[in-house]
Amino acid sequence: MRKVLCDERPDWRATAAREGFAFHTIDGERYWDERGYYQFSEAQVSRDLEAPTQELHAMCLDAVARIVDSEALMTRLAIPPAFFDLVRRSWHERQPHLYGRFDFSYDGSGPAKLIEANYDTPTSLYEAAAFQLIWLEEQIQRGVLPAHASQFNSLAEDLVRAFGAFERESPFYFSAIAGSVEDRGTTDFLRKMAGHVGISTRHIDLEDIGLNHEGRFVDLDGRPIRRLFKLHAWEHIFHEDFGQAIAGCDTQFVEPAWKALISNKGILPLLWEWHQGHPNLLPAFLDADPRRSVPKGWVRKPYFSREGANVDIRTVDDQRVFEDGPYDDAPYILQGFAPLPKFGDSYTLIGAWVIGDLASGIGIREDDTLITKDSSRFLPHVVVD
Repeated sequence: MRKVLCDERPDWRATAAREGFAFHTIDGERYWDERGYYQFSEAQVSRDLEAPTQELHAMCLDAVARIVDSEALMTRLAIPPAFFDLVRRSWHERQPHLYGRFDFSYDGSGPAKLIEANYDTPTSLYEAAAFQLIWLEEQIQRGVLPAHASQFNSLAEDLVRAFGAFERESPFYFSAIAGSVEDRGTTDFLRKMAGHVGISTRHIDLEDIGLNHEGRFVDLDGRPIRRLFKLHAWEHIFHEDFGQAIAGCDTQFVEPAWKALISNKGILPLLWEWHQGHPNLLPAFLDADPRRSVPKGWVRKPYFSREGANVDIRTVDDQRVFEDGPYDDAPYILQGFAPLPKFGDSYTLIGAWVIGDLASGIGIREDDTLITKDSSRFLPHVVVD
C-alpha cells in the first residue's frame, strides 16, 4: 500500500457536473481529491480487507441475533424500550437491507483494525461506488494507469443485485433532508441503482412526509408511502414525533430498524467480549465514568457520534486530539487506540463496504488530523500487481 501523487484530470469538474456529483467541493474546500491515489496489491485487498470485511459482517449479524432477543442487551445499547419490538420484528422478519461500512486503520501490513461500523446512513457511498470508478476508467484511457489496473469495487453492480430482492409493485420513495446536496446526490444514486431492476422510484424530502388519520405515512398528494429509504439515522428517529408512529404503520423502511444495533458504537464492546483477541478487533469497553480523562493509548467515543464528532483521543505519548460536537447525551465507550497511518501530511482511513451480505469495495478518506470528519477528503484507489 502506498500513496502515489499525480496530476488531476483537467476536466474532472465538468465530468462531476455531468455525473451529478455536486458535492465534490464543500464550503470552498476539496472533498474529492484526485491529486493522489492509493495503490494496493491483490493480496492486500483480498487477504487484509475483503476477507476481514466478510468475517466481521458475519460476526455483526450474529451479534444482532443475540441482541434482539435480550432486553438487557438492547437496554445496554440505549435502544428505547418503546422500540424493542420494532427492532426485534425487523430482524425476525428478515427485512431486506442494502449496505454497511467498516472503517479500518490499515497501513498495508498486519491486520486491519476495526475503528467502527456504519450500517445505517450511507456516507461516501456514491463517490466510492461511482465517481472513483469513472476516475479509474478515464486514467486508464489517458495512459496514466496501466491497462490491467483495477479497483476493489463491485459496489454499483452489487447494489443492483441487492435491490433485486425488493418487490417492484409500488413506488419506492427515497428521502433526505431538504437542502442537503450530499444527501440528495447519494439518494439519487441509489434511485438509479433501483431503477436498473425495474423499481419505480420517487424522491421526497423528509420534511414533506405526512401522517394521515389512519396512521399511514403519505406523500404531499396523500398517497401512501409503502417503501421508504430514509437517509436519516434510526437513533434520531427513535426520539422524534415521526418515530412514534412507525410501529403502527405499514411502511417498509430501508435500512431496517435492526441496523440501529450495528451502527451503534456500543456494539464494539460486545464484539470484543464475544470475540476477544480477534486480530481485526480493538479492545473496547463501556466507559463507566466519561468525566475522567482518557487513559493513554485509548479513545473515548459516544454511542451515536458521526463524522468524528465528540471523539477524544489520548495517544500513547500523551497527546490529546479532540473533536467537539453535539453527541454528549448517550453512553460512551473506551476503545484501544490504533493510530491511522500517515502518508505525507495526511492520516488515512479505509472504509470497507458490504452490499447485501457481500464484501464489495473500499473508499478512502484523508484528514490532516487523527480524526476523520465530514470535511475529510476522499481519494481514489487502484489495485495493481
